[in-house]
Amino acid sequence: MADTFQALGVPADLIPGLAELGINTPTPIQGQVIPFPMEDGSDLIAQAQTGTGKTAAFGLPLLAKIDPEVKAIQGLIIAPTRELAKQIGKQLFRYTKFAKSKIFIEVAAGGDKIEQQAQRLVRPTHIVVATPGRLMDLLEIKAIALDSVRYLILDEADEMLSMGFKPELAAIFAQTKKRKATWLFSATFQKRVEGLIENNMSPKAHRIKVAKAQVVNPNIDHKFAVCAREEKDEFIAKYLLGQGDARGLIFCRTRAGSIRLGEELTKKGMAVSVLQGDLSQRDRDKIMRAFIKERTQFLIATDVAARGIDVEGLSFVIQHQLPDAMQYYTHRSGRTARAGKTGVSITLIEPSERPKITRLEQELGVNFTLLD
Repeated sequence: MADTFQALGVPADLIPGLAELGINTPTPIQGQVIPFPMEDGSDLIAQAQTGTGKTAAFGLPLLAKIDPEVKAIQGLIIAPTRELAKQIGKQLFRYTKFAKSKIFIEVAAGGDKIEQQAQRLVRPTHIVVATPGRLMDLLEIKAIALDSVRYLILDEADEMLSMGFKPELAAIFAQTKKRKATWLFSATFQKRVEGLIENNMSPKAHRIKVAKAQVVNPNIDHKFAVCAREEKDEFIAKYLLGQGDARGLIFCRTRAGSIRLGEELTKKGMAVSVLQGDLSQRDRDKIMRAFIKERTQFLIATDVAARGIDVEGLSFVIQHQLPDAMQYYTHRSGRTARAGKTGVSITLIEPSERPKITRLEQELGVNFTLLD
């Protein structure tokens, strides 16, 4: 595998933008993915977890394919949440900082005023990053046209299907029939993802099958601790108190559990916020701004509320319980060790759950150690 982006075929004027971000050596998923769309450009299906560098894996080839002289939407990226959509848009903008020709990128996601988004789309736009729901809204008011889209990218396809976006995705495929290629990225390949592929992509689509050792970010140190259910809150509080200035994310399985834990930690004087599904978009944005700007040190979240969260510099992730579905372990743990940094993922289990840790090790090809 090539050890530089130049060797992978990435245009020279995009390299300085990567270097400024500290991105100098391709990750395994980048090394495997980038050459295919750069050289071939037809349908691509790739397995990629959060935190493995997949935005650059599809973003760099897409930027290389864009013709700046054509003032129309040539690339469409669909992401499950507004946080992820905005993160992708920001990264693409950074990659092009030193590019010879200006590539215009717009983000269309819920939570922002649709009128403002519609107004921005009147300007020449080459790439749109959108959430499925907001894209449907823009199509309904005829604020966007997709007939010029040549490259359609689905990021975290499994997440979008689990969130109920199957009808929206079907509509997006129908609206982009002139596309040259579809690039689909998914952490897992359950039947519904395979169904989406079968119905909308070429049967000859190129597949990138990531080895187990590369499925999970190798910079994550996986640990577990055994404690009774009633001891977990105290265990977490003690751990957080020993972290100094380190920042982290704590996952709870339920809304009630996340609120309760937040109250307990607040009583102990910790700077903590709680992100759960019943919050209004305004409150959600307020909490995320405070966390991103480091006004709060720790964030507690449910799986649904945390989808798409991408915050740099998180040293650890704590899982109050194992997730309901095994494949979501990688979504949780991948919130740490971003952009080449290291991080720790800690899972709290009850004594009877020890076999589940062994199963995770076997399925994901990782090693867990007992937290001292």
